[in-house]
Amino acid sequence: MKAKFSTCLSLSLLWLVTAALPANAATGKFVLSNHPNFVSTAPNLGAEDPAKIIEVSIWLQPHNRAGLDALAKALYNSASPNYRHWINRSDFATLFAPSAAEATAVKNFFTSNNLKVVKVGPNNFFVRARGTVGDVEKAFQVQLNNYQVAGQTVRANDRDPYITGAAASLVRSVAGLNTSEFQHPMMVRSTSLPTGAPAAAAAHAKSFAAQAAPTLPPDFFTTKCFDGVVTETSGQQGAFPFATFKGNHYFETPTSAGCGYTPQEIYTAYHLNGLYAAGHDGTGQTIAIIDWCGSFTVQQDANAFSAFFGLPPITASNFTITHFPTASTCAGPNLEINLDVEWAHAIAPGANINLVVPPSAFFQDIDEAEYFAIVNHLGNVISGSYGAPEFYVDPTELDNGNLLSEIAAVFGIATNFSSDDQGDGEAFFGVKTASYPADSPFATSVGGVTLALKPNNTIAWQSGWGENQTLLTQEAFIFDPPFTFGFVGGAGGGPSGHFAKPSFQKNLGGNFRKTPDISWLADPFTGGVVLITEAGQYPPQVWFTVGGTSLACPMFSGLWAIANQEAGEPLGQAAPYLYSMPAGTITDVVPVSSTSNVTASIQESSTVTNKYNASAVAGATGPFYSAIWDYPFDQDTAVVLTFGTDSSLTTKVGWDNVTGLGTPIGKPFADHFFVKPAVTK
Repeated sequence: MKAKFSTCLSLSLLWLVTAALPANAATGKFVLSNHPNFVSTAPNLGAEDPAKIIEVSIWLQPHNRAGLDALAKALYNSASPNYRHWINRSDFATLFAPSAAEATAVKNFFTSNNLKVVKVGPNNFFVRARGTVGDVEKAFQVQLNNYQVAGQTVRANDRDPYITGAAASLVRSVAGLNTSEFQHPMMVRSTSLPTGAPAAAAAHAKSFAAQAAPTLPPDFFTTKCFDGVVTETSGQQGAFPFATFKGNHYFETPTSAGCGYTPQEIYTAYHLNGLYAAGHDGTGQTIAIIDWCGSFTVQQDANAFSAFFGLPPITASNFTITHFPTASTCAGPNLEINLDVEWAHAIAPGANINLVVPPSAFFQDIDEAEYFAIVNHLGNVISGSYGAPEFYVDPTELDNGNLLSEIAAVFGIATNFSSDDQGDGEAFFGVKTASYPADSPFATSVGGVTLALKPNNTIAWQSGWGENQTLLTQEAFIFDPPFTFGFVGGAGGGPSGHFAKPSFQKNLGGNFRKTPDISWLADPFTGGVVLITEAGQYPPQVWFTVGGTSLACPMFSGLWAIANQEAGEPLGQAAPYLYSMPAGTITDVVPVSSTSNVTASIQESSTVTNKYNASAVAGATGPFYSAIWDYPFDQDTAVVLTFGTDSSLTTKVGWDNVTGLGTPIGKPFADHFFVKPAVTK
């Protein structure tokens, strides 16, 4: 369907285009807040090599930002005559894009400072140049130093850049001075791995809905993640110390692959089968997945994955790889890319996938690839399984990412981002922080849950994904008291410290944007299976159980593609719709507890026995579900996994900062957007 654009709105904004542009600064101008706050507190490791060649980009100010904001608001207001009348690229360029003359002014700034222009972005939104660190420092009047930040070395400018000449008033931000990177919030569970494409692989039939679940080989992953209550002992009876542990048991043995969910099991758990039976599988939609570096084996791995689970093959007709701004030079298989492609395809098997590959995880490369995907409409759903702690990101980059999601919004394109895997962030970054770009008011933030299934693959329970771990024994040594590691990982969430609360969150407290909005499967201990080629392995393909909000994001992006299919037109950003969804479309994930949580009794002598209740063993209070995990690589090591303990974040009735509104109930969720075709006579 072609994008619609209101003539009335177009004319009302056009006058802004013809208004006089700002006068050029005679001497120059600082680009305010264009340096990260860590430069004043992080250890300075010294100046960057002045002879090193780097690339930097200047992002230009859009025209008529107020008009763009007004348009974004109107397009998602059901009472507006412009509701879902998405803008097209031509009108967008006319109304909001920087001019060729403005891009030339920026190019002249670069060349006058001995920097070579290498690229001008679509619609003149950015100009990229290359040169030595020394020349970049002179051009922007900054010092580039290396800093130690959260265990990593990051180059950054020590102050805001200064722009001279005609370009001074045109610059929105400068990228590339800072080498901060996005990270994939992906977690892989250690396990005994089945290898190769199983012999039971099902051939794809013409009708996806007609496919039965494949017969799994005996060494494959099981849905029996928790196999009852056990009593385990450690030590010799009659000798001291002697320990007795009792409670729920997480299933895994040294010869099993343990727990891991297949697409068919997720279809049943989240009520997706009815969608496929009705022909709603994402046909006609395209999911653009942004993943840096690339993976040489993604297509062959995804096809082996698809063949086994009876999914359509990945071919040139439904799968594209787009490199931008340059071709990737990374080598080898990439588990994150396989995860994103395989599970987006599993949830929306009829949708096309465009894998957009920037050359690195640097903000500069990711932003430019995302913008390219948006303005060239490489997908009507963009899935980004990555993030960075908002606290450490300079404000101009936060605003740049938010602008990209806003541009996507007016094109009718959804941008979905993982909420991260570090809970509130404090244990990993030293400060509580939301994740960027999931914090954008124009994006949808996807959190995560732990999932336990019944034998028929319906949901036994869900908790917000957050895990504590406790060491009971290691190589026959008994820890008294049990050694609690505390929080080790869980869905990110919490308020932004930068972005104001969007209107769709008006009923939530506070003044700032809150994350996440929605959630799906993310716990690696109850994760999804992924197939990938491993070098030196025979057979060459290996199955993993993978989690993290990197799994939840492509799953939700697949469902959102199906919702777009049912709507018969692009829906745009998901978050504005989620907060008014009717009952029965989203499952509210609330605290989960168990009467069989793990307890410990440790005899230190014939007269001394130390007993620890479930809270003491878990190192946590409040509702949770804990289970003994017999570590598969050492029969004398036992760990307690505690689910539903996510740093300072907690689930509750209604929206919460771990799961957002909850998990989607597939068929009613997508059917909510169904538009019955008009009857023609």
